[in-house]
Amino acid sequence: MHDIIGRQRDNWNHLLLHSTNSLTLAASVMAALAPAAPGVVALKASAGVLLASAAVTMAAVNKIQPSQLAEEQRNATRLWRELERDLRAALALGAPATTTKDDVQEAMDRVLALDAAYPLPLLPGMLEKFPKAVEPARWWPRRRAAQPKRSRSLGRRGSASGNNGWTQDLEEEMRGILRVIKAKDEQEFLRVGKLVLNLNRGLAVAGPALAGTAALASVFIGSGEAGAWASGAAVLGGALAAAVNTMEHGGQMGMLFELLRNCAGFYRKIQEDIEANLGEPNLERREGGEVFATKVALKLGRSLSDLKQFRKMASPSIRDEDIEEFAGKLF
Repeated sequence: MHDIIGRQRDNWNHLLLHSTNSLTLAASVMAALAPAAPGVVALKASAGVLLASAAVTMAAVNKIQPSQLAEEQRNATRLWRELERDLRAALALGAPATTTKDDVQEAMDRVLALDAAYPLPLLPGMLEKFPKAVEPARWWPRRRAAQPKRSRSLGRRGSASGNNGWTQDLEEEMRGILRVIKAKDEQEFLRVGKLVLNLNRGLAVAGPALAGTAALASVFIGSGEAGAWASGAAVLGGALAAAVNTMEHGGQMGMLFELLRNCAGFYRKIQEDIEANLGEPNLERREGGEVFATKVALKLGRSLSDLKQFRKMASPSIRDEDIEEFAGKLF
């Protein structure tokens, strides 16, 4: 269903973009021809109606942001398929024999969190398109009450014996990665996301305003001395409105903002996974150290040997401002 609706809303974006631009440009041509045409009243009335219709259409489309809606559903489709693969893998490994109520509850929490993160309904219930604060997207459930911090050491440095694959070196690597993700990767996507949001907000206001101004100017076409400048104002306003609309929806600013939010959410999830493992005092209840390190490396687009360079980042003597490299290399 998410896949089908995502395709539908992507079609909406293309259809509404071309339809609105056609209305606006046709009205601009009419406004340009009106002063020299015998039927000036009919042309200016048609231009005014078309420009007013374009302004209303732009305002409605800017409110729902079809390209952002399509990106939401694309992400939802990907995450639902990932959840399905996880459950099928658990069943294939014979997990039902050891499944507990907590496992079932965890799976249900993931389903409900994903359903809330990417709603299907358009109105009401869709995500806010112009939020006051840019936050990472969240499609995973809130974790249970935090585990107490570790109080015992791992013993001999570099030893993995009896520690479920966890060593002091690995913990330092994970703490270094955690710090870099918080200071660099997530903040970079949120910063750029805020810039895109502000640009999109400005374009969303400018398009209908220009089309509305052009519609108002078309009323004065053919009215004595004001007719000449009114025609030019209507043509210029209509052309600029079409350009702004193309920049906003042809450039898919809403999709770009949603993409940046999801990238920030991707790094936020890695943070929480690392924090959950480091915060678990019982090493046997953690995910296997070597397996977990491999998963983190793959998500960041790095090799296991690349993770060692982050060990020094765990030191409090290094300031966040001095960190130059990003943790992720995929995007």
